[in-house]
Amino acid sequence: MNTTIIIRRLVCVAGGIFLLAIHIQSIAQSARTITLEEAIEMSLESSKQLKLSQTNVDLAGLNIRQIKENQLPSLSISGSYLRVNTPDINLKIKPGGNDSTSSGAAPNVHQAMYGMASASVPIFSGFRFKYGLQSAHYLEEAAKLDAENDRDAVVQNTIAAYSNLYKAKKSLDLVAENLLRERQRVEEFTNRERNGMLARNDLMKAKLQESNVELALLDAENDLKVTTINMDLLLGLPENTPLLADSASFMVFKEEGNAGDWEQTALTNRKDVAANGIRQKAAHIDIKGAKSDFYPSIALTAGYVALNIPGVAVIPNAVNAGIGIRYDVASLWKSGSKIAKARTHAYQLKTNEEILVDRIHLEVNTAYYNYVLSKRKIDVYAKAVEQANENYRITKNKFDNSLVTTTELLDADVAQVQSKINYEAAKADAIVAFKRLEQTAGVIR
Repeated sequence: MNTTIIIRRLVCVAGGIFLLAIHIQSIAQSARTITLEEAIEMSLESSKQLKLSQTNVDLAGLNIRQIKENQLPSLSISGSYLRVNTPDINLKIKPGGNDSTSSGAAPNVHQAMYGMASASVPIFSGFRFKYGLQSAHYLEEAAKLDAENDRDAVVQNTIAAYSNLYKAKKSLDLVAENLLRERQRVEEFTNRERNGMLARNDLMKAKLQESNVELALLDAENDLKVTTINMDLLLGLPENTPLLADSASFMVFKEEGNAGDWEQTALTNRKDVAANGIRQKAAHIDIKGAKSDFYPSIALTAGYVALNIPGVAVIPNAVNAGIGIRYDVASLWKSGSKIAKARTHAYQLKTNEEILVDRIHLEVNTAYYNYVLSKRKIDVYAKAVEQANENYRITKNKFDNSLVTTTELLDADVAQVQSKINYEAAKADAIVAFKRLEQTAGVIR
């Protein structure tokens, strides 16, 4: 009877192990393996942030177009038809002439019609067009650099999400592997306890650890689902599309180089630094543009008028042409605040450049030393894996010979699994740290 029960339990455990292995294998087979380069390319194509950044570039281009259109000739056409009453007119001065050639009656006018067309071509606008167009071109270039800076941020965000996907899948695999071993141990301890070779509380400890690992597996599965959804959103894929990160992307680690060299690279290649410099040029142009109010505006003008007052006058072709000059004298005392505002904006951008340089110094050094630390952690965790494996092997041998307690064996088992998880996470973190260093230096691709 006991033999039959043991066989049934062994079959149940083996069946559970087999089903768990099949479940994990099915997930791996249905998931799409994607490389880091593919993930970056897809995220750039589907990024809503980059689409929004492109609209800023488009708006800057439209601003240039608007300024150019303002220099085109303007043409306006108008016309009116008027009905008028017969007013009472009491003239104090009698109209001249004799009785045979004139009378004292005023013309009987009931309606009037006229049409007008006028055109104007600006010749000189106080350099407003020249400086406005230069400033607009600078701002368009700055908007493009802002878009490139946003692109770098999208790339870094994609790399971080890709790393999380890799870590979540590795954790799931390691915890699932550990759960299989825990179930085997529980079955082994059950047999020992039944034969009087193991205390019942030791069996309970093994079952408790099995339950803890099951909970850890649920957490790992949930983490993988969340990171997969995040990755799907970044790549523009349907939600819950299963993905797998290519482990080969986390095998090559580049040399960290020198922090000073990275700083110099950042000052040369950072898009936000370049954009701020270009905005400073635009700000200085805006100062000149504010002073344009001190100059007059000159334009070529032309017009055409057709007038018809029945019974009084018909003018079919009144044409005029000339040069118009306009000067706002009030600009002499009204433009001071406008010029001061433009100068203050230029000063803000100059101060922002100094703040930006300080921030770059901190960001580059932080990213640099984080990468150095992450590479060292890989070496430490690699040794920890070897030590944990050896510790578990020795502890297991001692336990089989009743030289250590069950608690020590279970602790050694947990340490072994955790060391493997830490090692895999450290490799992924190192890749993210290096890409973050490249981003702070403005050379991430």
